[in-house]
Amino acid sequence: MRKITAGLFISLDGVIEDPQDWHFPYFNEEMGQAVDAQLGSADTLLLGRKTYDSFAGAWPDREQAGGDDAGFAKKLGDARKIVVSRQDLTFTWRNSEQLRGDLIEAVTALKNEPSASAIGMSGSVSVVRVLLEAGLLDELHLFVHPIAVRKGTRLFEDADTSLPLELVSSATFATGVVHLVYRRDDAAPTGDYDTAKASLPAD
Repeated sequence: MRKITAGLFISLDGVIEDPQDWHFPYFNEEMGQAVDAQLGSADTLLLGRKTYDSFAGAWPDREQAGGDDAGFAKKLGDARKIVVSRQDLTFTWRNSEQLRGDLIEAVTALKNEPSASAIGMSGSVSVVRVLLEAGLLDELHLFVHPIAVRKGTRLFEDADTSLPLELVSSATFATGVVHLVYRRDDAAPTGDYDTAKASLPAD
């Protein structure tokens, strides 16, 4: 079964909206390599419409311009891009198509396709939330920036139940950004204060 990985730039206070307004000062070679490993190596991209529109409005021109980011832009252009939207869409960026049918059923079918490559996601927070809740998202890559944005959409919305996650790996970049990789934890620990107090210092 194919793995789905999602990457998100996020602030200390959980904001994921408009990262272009606050994350570029923290982008360095370490982050570039991590983003390339998570997204640039995928042969299939699964994107929400807003993220797709943002990408399609920028990356084809960057590929054509032939600048420093042209190589990464070509990777995105060459990848199969599947867009989640309830609206009828028209595409100008090559290798783009619209996801049809029920999201959960369609993504399950994608995961069952014969391919060794992961399916990459970037942004697309509404889709990430649904897939994480459904247990279809295998890795959640959070690039936690050392800044409190203090306004904007946050990754997790209020809900009646919690969503335990397991930390798979972590790395700290020179800029202070922490790259955390999580997956759903279906065997999360349980306990209460009586359990926790046993770990307090005795003196």
